[in-house]
Amino acid sequence: MALIGIAVLIIPVPLLVQLALLKMRVVLLLLLVSVGNVGAELEKGPPRRLSCVRCCGPSEQPVSILSSRHTRMSSSPYSVPKVQPTIDITILKGEKGEMGEKGFPGATGKAGERGLRGLNGRKGQKGQPGPQGHSCKQLFAAFSVGRRKPLHSSDYFQLVTFDTEFVNLYQHFNMFTGKFFCYVPGIYYFSLNVHTWNYKETYVHVMRNEQEAAILYAQPSERSIMQSQSLMLDLQEGDEVWVRMFKRERENAIYSEESDVYIIFNGHLVKPAVE
Repeated sequence: MALIGIAVLIIPVPLLVQLALLKMRVVLLLLLVSVGNVGAELEKGPPRRLSCVRCCGPSEQPVSILSSRHTRMSSSPYSVPKVQPTIDITILKGEKGEMGEKGFPGATGKAGERGLRGLNGRKGQKGQPGPQGHSCKQLFAAFSVGRRKPLHSSDYFQLVTFDTEFVNLYQHFNMFTGKFFCYVPGIYYFSLNVHTWNYKETYVHVMRNEQEAAILYAQPSERSIMQSQSLMLDLQEGDEVWVRMFKRERENAIYSEESDVYIIFNGHLVKPAVE
C-alpha cells in the first residue's frame, strides 16, 4: 500500500518539460502581441491634439470667468443679498449754480380763510390842516318831497317826478327834473316809500347818477301794501340822486291819490366831507 501512494506523488520528468515549454510559448505570444500594437501606433504618427470649437459668434466676446461664475451663482436656488453702496452727497456736491430765468406764474389758488384780527397799530402822526372852508357855503342839506298822482310806466325806464315839497333846504332838490343835486360832499341818508297797485308789479330804482344804487320791488298781489327802501351814500359834489321805474314783461305801477301822499322821497346830509 505504501508503494502505491509514493507513485501518485511523483511526476515524470518529461511532463514537467512540456509544461515549461508551454509557459514560454504563452509569454512569447503576449510579447509579440504587445510589440505589434506599438508598431501600429508608430505608423499612425504622433498623437493629434484636439482642436478648439468656437462657442460664440464673431461679434460676441467670450464670457469671462467672473461673469460665468456670477451666472452660476445667480442661477443657484440660494439667492445672494445685493449690497447697494451709500454715497455721501455732501462730498460730491458742487458749487452753487447761477439763478435761472423767472418762470411763468402758476394758477391762482382758492382764497384762504380770513385770519384773526391783528393787534392795533401805533397811533399815527397828526395830519396836515385841510383847506380853508368857504364862509358863505352852508354845510347842511336836506329835502323831503312827495307825489299825489299815481304812475304807470310806459317806457323801459321812466323818471319819477314829485309834485309836493315838504322840505327843500337851499333848494338842493330840483322839483322840475325830480333830482337831488349834491352841493355839499359827504355822507347822505336817503329813503323811499311807495304804495303798490293791486295785481300789478312794482319795480323802482334809487339812482346815483346813471347807476342803480338800490331796488324797491313788490310782486303782483290782490292786496296793495306800503313798501320802503333806505340807504346811505358817500356823495361827491355834482352827484345826482333820483328815482326811476323799471318796466319788464308785466305792467309796472305805483299808487297814490290826490287827497293823500303815498309816494315820499327823503334825503339829508349826515356828515360833510370837510367840517
